[in-house]
Amino acid sequence: MSVIYVLIPIAILFVIIGLGVFFWAVRARQFDDLDKEGFSILFDENNADSSKQPHAPQDKPPQ
Repeated sequence: MSVIYVLIPIAILFVIIGLGVFFWAVRARQFDDLDKEGFSILFDENNADSSKQPHAPQDKPPQ
């Protein structure tokens, strides 16, 4: 029964830490744009840069 007196303050401490991290994330605007990262894999932002890169050497020369 005396273990309860130790576990309850530890549980309360974990809840306070969790709420602190959640409110920090909200204040740091971590949840503002949830779709941006999902769409970023669909579009290639380096279209202009890809034409400037040299092509990989081929195994056989063109005939």
